[in-house]
Amino acid sequence: MGHSTTTLTFIVLGLGVIPKPSIWADPGPIVTEGSPVTIWCQGSLQATAYSLYKDRGLEPWEARIPQNSSNKAGFLIGAMTSSHPGLYQCAYYTTGDILSERSDSLLLVVTGFYGAPSLSAQPGPVVASGVNVSLSCTSLFTSGPFHLLKEGGADLPRHMEAEPRIHTGRWLAIFPLGPVSPSRGGTYRCYGSPSSNPNVWSLPSDTLELVVSASKPQDYTVENLIRMGVAGLVLVVLGVLLFQARNDTRRTHDAAKM
Repeated sequence: MGHSTTTLTFIVLGLGVIPKPSIWADPGPIVTEGSPVTIWCQGSLQATAYSLYKDRGLEPWEARIPQNSSNKAGFLIGAMTSSHPGLYQCAYYTTGDILSERSDSLLLVVTGFYGAPSLSAQPGPVVASGVNVSLSCTSLFTSGPFHLLKEGGADLPRHMEAEPRIHTGRWLAIFPLGPVSPSRGGTYRCYGSPSSNPNVWSLPSDTLELVVSASKPQDYTVENLIRMGVAGLVLVVLGVLLFQARNDTRRTHDAAKM
């Protein structure tokens, strides 16, 4: 009997009768301390209630009834604190108390709890296409993983464990970008976090503008040598012509005297 029930549930979900909900954060999943954020769960017009789960818990963290026959529900966090970051999922009930599959996970982080790290580029912030570039994030305040973000792009944040630099008293994380193309250029920031709570981030670093030129800088040494040689040859020809003209003038003058 238990096997039949499991099979029936699988068939109902598999046929898409109860579609899997989607989840997102507005204005975004990276929230400044004290700022509001709304977690939205979108399911079906047949949904009777929405449940929000935190850190894969079995019991709902919060529940909402959809308003005005809407197919989604919003869970407002009025002021983000260090207790709010984590992984969130949502699900919804339909008529007959059938619970949907849980949504994908949404990682919510909070920023602004520690001093800002520093961000630099090696070999520099202006490079040619094809050059190997790495971005270094260093901090005096956080020793946990560091996080690298590119502004205005679809790239997900990159995370890297920090390493101690004993002689400077700082923590360092190096993010290799590899041989870069112009699309790698843009504005970058990094954050630090403690190892005990990697979802509580520091203040952001100052922005770093990475500029990648479309082609490698040309070597003008040979071209300059050719130009100098041509210029020298022209001067020699002009000198010969001038010398010849002076001699012709002198001979004409001597002939006139005779």
